[in-house]
Amino acid sequence: MSLNPQQKAAVETIDTPVLVIAGAGSGKTRVITHKIAHLIEQGLAARHIAALTFTNKAAREMKQRVGRQVDRDRLKGLTVSTFHALGLDILRREHKALGFKSGLSILDGHDRLALLKEIAAHHKHPFHPDDLPAHAERIGAWKNDLVSPEEAETGEAADRPAALLYREYQRCLRAYNAVDFDDLILLPVQLFQDHPDVLEKWQTRLRYLLVDEYQDTNRTQYRLLCLLTGRLGRFTVVGDDDQSIYAWRGARPENLVRLKQDFPRLKIIKLEQNYRSTGRILKAANQLIAHNPHVFEKKLWSRYGYGDPIRVQVHADEFAEARQIAADLLHHKFRRGGRFADYAILYRSNHQARLFERALREQRVPYFLSGGRSFFEHAEVKDVVAYLRLLVNPDDDIAFLRVANTPKREIGPATLEKLGGYAQKRHVSLFAACYEMGLTQVLDARAIDRLQHFCDFLNDTADRAKRGDTLAVIRDMLETIGYRDHLRDTAANPRQAERRWENVGELLDWLGRLLEEAESGDDPLQAAVAKLMLLDVLDRSRDDEAGDRVALMTLHAAKGLEFPHVYLVGMEEGLLPHQTSIDQDDVEEERRLCYVGITRAQKTLTLSYCRQRKRYGETVTCQPSRFLEELPQEDLEWSGKNDLPEAEKKARGQAALAQLKTLLQETG
Repeated sequence: MSLNPQQKAAVETIDTPVLVIAGAGSGKTRVITHKIAHLIEQGLAARHIAALTFTNKAAREMKQRVGRQVDRDRLKGLTVSTFHALGLDILRREHKALGFKSGLSILDGHDRLALLKEIAAHHKHPFHPDDLPAHAERIGAWKNDLVSPEEAETGEAADRPAALLYREYQRCLRAYNAVDFDDLILLPVQLFQDHPDVLEKWQTRLRYLLVDEYQDTNRTQYRLLCLLTGRLGRFTVVGDDDQSIYAWRGARPENLVRLKQDFPRLKIIKLEQNYRSTGRILKAANQLIAHNPHVFEKKLWSRYGYGDPIRVQVHADEFAEARQIAADLLHHKFRRGGRFADYAILYRSNHQARLFERALREQRVPYFLSGGRSFFEHAEVKDVVAYLRLLVNPDDDIAFLRVANTPKREIGPATLEKLGGYAQKRHVSLFAACYEMGLTQVLDARAIDRLQHFCDFLNDTADRAKRGDTLAVIRDMLETIGYRDHLRDTAANPRQAERRWENVGELLDWLGRLLEEAESGDDPLQAAVAKLMLLDVLDRSRDDEAGDRVALMTLHAAKGLEFPHVYLVGMEEGLLPHQTSIDQDDVEEERRLCYVGITRAQKTLTLSYCRQRKRYGETVTCQPSRFLEELPQEDLEWSGKNDLPEAEKKARGQAALAQLKTLLQETG
């Protein structure tokens, strides 16, 4: 398919900075991949181009699509990655300028909270444990807004406890040679601001930047873009202010407006032709989002015909909603053919999924729950990753605490608590504290001997991993500590133990592939562990292996996806829009969330709400979402207010019977 005129203009404009306002389904990834190819054709070497997005999955897809357009030889050195992966690459290459050692550890959200709990336990200022998650969130927000610990301490009195933790938290990260996810953007920004020579080196290396989902950038990401592209603004960013749904994560849709102010030569191009949905669905989306204020006006249109009416179903309660939608979906598939994978049920909050899971199971409809339990959340995977983290950075306290007594080696909580208190006073890591003479003041000789034996084992393993077959050394380490026996001893049954050991095997296979991909000159284990720790939760889940199953997912998780047939459920005041947004008199982002849900649909869209619903154990009357009123009423087809016609009941009965026959044939 050739580029339309607007896409072509976005691809071929390279002498000025470009902002592409790309509506849902308008081919934004196509623009980015074609522009990479165009830049290479114009003589810019691929090693000087970087395309940035927000998930590893999106980066992989983009790289594959570029690979279909440009010979592999000409793509050598091309950077297609997440913002965080680029930040990690910068930190690994420039760690000395920032005062870090090699082998940085990366802390995720769980690690951050664990470290804050450790700090709070040994801090003179009393912190309530229930407040720590909010403090962790506040620290992340400060980092995303380029606020230092010193600046945080001069802020509002209510933020004082979080600011105290912030300063100590940053000190501990330095002591442990560790960074968190937010630091992967913040530290490169600070590096470039403080070291113009390093900035110039990276500006020479990355001469053109392309950014996908630009509306999701936060302040640090915007600043990184400005620093890397310099005054000339050699970039193309692609985004949609109507799909900005991550303000709670620090995203700043106003970054779209800032571009106009900071880069006067900016060229703005709008992509309004939609290649996904029917005209009726787009009309509904356009009319809904028109209720939000806009800096960049646009109107989606399609050549796919007007399409079926948008159905609105009214249900007695949430139990009826789940049962009837499961039956409706089965009937629709029976009548139209196709696959279960053509269908998605989208909702505002995770708790809504439970009843739909039950209803689909009862109807024997295969489904998958997007964003379910991550592979990396399994205890056995976290254990092995903690050992790997310690092999490349023994000062990683979070990893140390996780596996110091896993499997059991008589290093109990009391020993670790005393060790932690001593390390905090000395401002050193737990690993370093194990070898200090002063430790004899708080621990007896037997406890110190067990700790030092553990540390010696780690040192020896790390040394052998560097000198020999790294993967073989790690397998040997797990055998030496008896980790498989540990899984057998702690599992509920042998089958569970075997499943957990299979997860360990899968992790090691993955590690082996990453070790093979390490660049020459790198420490292979350091590079592989850094990549493992960067994988985000959505990429870790197995959505790609969903097969022919109905998708159950939140509206946030559905962004970027499309399905022929979509059910958008729970369209009630308090759910969509969410009650918190209503209370704060701020429903614009909720409206954008609804817009995202509507524009996932290609052929048919069904909206549903309940007359009543249980909340906190009480049955409450529900009001239809205001968003239903904002849709074009002439395009809505209401059902569920009265009993179904006899013909419809008969058709649904036939669908259920056909499904039962299929199941009997499969099990016969």
